[in-house]
Amino acid sequence: MKLLRFGEPGQERPALLDSRGGIRDLTGHIPDIAGAALEAASLEALATLNPDSLPLVEGNPRIGPCVGQVGKFICIGLNYADHAAESNMAVPTEPVVFNKWTSAICGPNDDVQIPRGSRKTDWEVELGVVIGRAGRYIDERDAMAHVAGYCVINDVSEREWQLERGGTWDKGKGFDTFGPIGPWLVTKEEIPDPHQLDLWLEVDGHRYQNGNTRTLVFQIPALIAYLSRCMSLQPGDIISTGTPPGVGLGVKPEPVFLRAGQEMRLGIAGLGEQRQRTVDAD
Repeated sequence: MKLLRFGEPGQERPALLDSRGGIRDLTGHIPDIAGAALEAASLEALATLNPDSLPLVEGNPRIGPCVGQVGKFICIGLNYADHAAESNMAVPTEPVVFNKWTSAICGPNDDVQIPRGSRKTDWEVELGVVIGRAGRYIDERDAMAHVAGYCVINDVSEREWQLERGGTWDKGKGFDTFGPIGPWLVTKEEIPDPHQLDLWLEVDGHRYQNGNTRTLVFQIPALIAYLSRCMSLQPGDIISTGTPPGVGLGVKPEPVFLRAGQEMRLGIAGLGEQRQRTVDAD
């Protein structure tokens, strides 16, 4: 299934995408694509529904973040060896973990705001893993049973705040609109092997990132097991698994960063595409 949320910010409603690309309203069955609705029993019940029996959403509504009420937005840094190299950083021996504030979350096609005074706002296409089953101290061999599905994430990053302003990476990762997710959450049965997915990103039609999840340093089961030693994982938590090479920071001979008035377009095989316009923050 491809699950999504549509409507104005803060008023999104749950839906699924039918085989013809139509949006089918799930409001009569679940309150949101969030929390308990992402547990296995709920997803199994939704899978038995005939999409044609659900109300068809007319027009062209805004597509919101594909998961609501996110508790934790956990990110993994330097998880592709070639991206670590372009960042002039060592390949990690343990996962590099940081957070994006949940206030950064926005829809897949919403405007991305360049922070006031920013000179180094950058892009990062990433595979998102959505947790569907709670747990802690999860064994790696059981980890995939805790996954509800997958989504596209743009881990937008302000490099000066991330790397030059002291403290942790979190500061440069959590500005408002720096976490577009979606367009939909694709449940795991539709993605037989999440470690064989092409992912890419373009700015103004120029392809900067081309990668494949097969080159992840730490694969999804290892990440879930590791993170569950540091914190309990809950349904609706999101793990952003890292970006392949091609970020603006790594462009030679000079880095390239975003400015207002540009367009980012990005996607992952089987998970859909995002398209964002960059604007100056209010």
